[in-house]
Amino acid sequence: GERTALNFIRHMSGIATMTASYVTLLGSSGTRLVDTRKTTPGYRELEKYAVRMGGGFNHRWNLGSAVMIKDNHIAAVGSIAEAVRRARAGAPHTATIEVETTTLDEVEQALDAGADIIMLDNMTDELMREAVQLCQGAAITEASGGITAERLTYLASIGVDVISSGALTHSAPAADISLDLE
Repeated sequence: GERTALNFIRHMSGIATMTASYVTLLGSSGTRLVDTRKTTPGYRELEKYAVRMGGGFNHRWNLGSAVMIKDNHIAAVGSIAEAVRRARAGAPHTATIEVETTTLDEVEQALDAGADIIMLDNMTDELMREAVQLCQGAAITEASGGITAERLTYLASIGVDVISSGALTHSAPAADISLDLE
């Protein structure tokens, strides 16, 4: 039991510590750091709690938390516009709709379709800067994919609203904590 408890505490503390270090890098920019659904089975609530304790925010808790339109959804219905139209028709009126994009053309399509959030997925820094300028407050921008500590300050400086990182929960190093009984 001792080793299991210690490993658990080290894991959750590692998530909170990594999150806190990322939040510090964002400074007073106003850019939010969020986790993803990439969590350890059975530990989602606890890992998301650790992110919050580190100063971050939670993205979606589950598939029902918000509509996320990804590349396969777009391919299945033929266009971003049609995917957003179908999502709006079927989702509750309070649901937000997020569209994953990888090019400026897709960003423009998502804006034209009325997406609430536009995920800028695996874009280069320069492409992301251009995408944020295109959005100009018309939609929330979310940087995702390839997020590292080294990129955070730049992404905040170009005005990205949200940065999502799965690494916060699936790749945070365990905190260096030991247990010594006396």
